[in-house]
Amino acid sequence: MRAAYVEELGPPERIRFGEFPTPEPGPTDVLVDVIATTVNPVDTFVRKGVFPTPLPFPFVVGRDMVGRVVRAGPGAPGFGVDDLVWSNSLGHEGRQGAAAERVVVPADRLYRLPQGVDPADAVAVAHPAGTAHLALFTHGKVRPGETVFVGGAAGNVGSALVTMAVDAGARVVASCGPRDAEYCRALGAAEVVDYHEPDLAATVADRAGGGVDLHIDTFGDHDLDAAVEMLAPRGRIVLLAGVRSRPQLPAGPFFMKDASVLGFVISHASTDELARAAVSINRLLTEKRLRPRATQTLPLSATREAHIRMEQGELHGRRLVLLTNTEEEEASS
Repeated sequence: MRAAYVEELGPPERIRFGEFPTPEPGPTDVLVDVIATTVNPVDTFVRKGVFPTPLPFPFVVGRDMVGRVVRAGPGAPGFGVDDLVWSNSLGHEGRQGAAAERVVVPADRLYRLPQGVDPADAVAVAHPAGTAHLALFTHGKVRPGETVFVGGAAGNVGSALVTMAVDAGARVVASCGPRDAEYCRALGAAEVVDYHEPDLAATVADRAGGGVDLHIDTFGDHDLDAAVEMLAPRGRIVLLAGVRSRPQLPAGPFFMKDASVLGFVISHASTDELARAAVSINRLLTEKRLRPRATQTLPLSATREAHIRMEQGELHGRRLVLLTNTEEEEASS
């Protein structure tokens, strides 16, 4: 089979595409023919060593995939040949990645793809929506009737946050650029604020009717002074981005509001947490309420290019979907 892999950590230029040993599933694994994969920021962090994790070398890059079951081990009941499936937690903690024609997935990290869902749509939202679900429910403990601030609401994670928060009965105050305001309203945001506002914190607090119960900023800049100012009493701040950020916490105003701050990465989520997120993701995919804003398809052989474009910041909300079986791939073989 063919795969995109690295033999050592480093820049995207180290990604190679070529023949790679076909993996063999263990007793609790499922062997899957990959249809599509994608590239996330965390994939670049793992490849560079910014996010340390045990890796087998040569290491297949990538986190997410949609594919068809080839065969399942005896300890992986419930999966049959040709079942459409997806996963968003490969390429970490010793697991090979998703950018290959075939992958082995532990059964407890594999989910069925609902009938009628486009594999390209599913793979594009698998990671952002998983992150959003963990932020809102596992860590943020959002409840119906609460107000949620979503910073960067037009992005991949941001749009999933808005969709899921509204679905849960929360009221969303979103920040974005002026050109994205209508998009965020269409997702269900009750209030949309230009993130260039000179006094964004006061504006958000006012639009929220006295403060937000849950603050989630997808940019990773982490202006905690502003975040604490936005909070209602007993508000929560959830941090999910900004691997190199070192913000200062305004401790006085923070504890006077009985506030809390939590951080997480999806890579540390338990299989039970990911499975609960998958249930929600599948439902919203089926209802066509969760879908990428824009995608571009490339052949799997373009994985290096996809990593370069991700790191250069040129995607602006677009998702690159890498297909294993395209005319371009066939022509290159």
